Amino acid sequence: MPKILIADDHPLMRRALAAVVADVVPRAELVEAEHLDAVRERLAEDPDIELVLLDLHMPGSHGLVGLTAIRAEYPGVAVLVVSAHDDPSVIARVLAYGASGFIPKRARPEDFATAFATVLEGGVAAPPLPPVDAVDRALAARLSRLSPQQFRVLRLVAEGKLNKQIADVLGVQERTVKAHLSAIFERLGVRNRTQAGVMLRSLELGASHDDVA
Repeated sequence: MPKILIADDHPLMRRALAAVVADVVPRAELVEAEHLDAVRERLAEDPDIELVLLDLHMPGSHGLVGLTAIRAEYPGVAVLVVSAHDDPSVIARVLAYGASGFIPKRARPEDFATAFATVLEGGVAAPPLPPVDAVDRALAARLSRLSPQQFRVLRLVAEGKLNKQIADVLGVQERTVKAHLSAIFERLGVRNRTQAGVMLRSLELGASHDDVA
């Protein structure tokens, strides 16, 4: 029985997605989350979750940042982005940063069924797309070199937190944070925390993509 996490900040959309999942994957067990921190909590609490249906713009997600956080911290969990906007450039970036698929919210139930089956079987569910931008391809490769804990440190750096604050959040020594930062700088090819933070924030989708869900 697959366990699926529906991650969307709109209760009505979560209810609609739950109804679709129940119709096309009747035996699925459903879990819900309304923001990125809740997604991470659910995944930490329940290792049986196989698939996340992800809204890119729920609180804490910031476009592709939430996607990359989930993929870095829980690489065994598949992520299917469910969006109201099917701009090919956005879909290409979604896949470049580790999603197992993309499906528009206006898709027919049978399209959802096909996408779920494909992703749960380890495939990629997405339409034909243009080549991924070289910058995105290179950044995705660099981010994939970070360990889950290093990615957590990077996220906190991008939020503007200092080493002591990061240590308190993660429950580690400040010297451990410094060691992680040295490794992060090397793996990302940057010189300092400012450059590292800017690199991660480049994954945020701008105003022109505000209608991306």
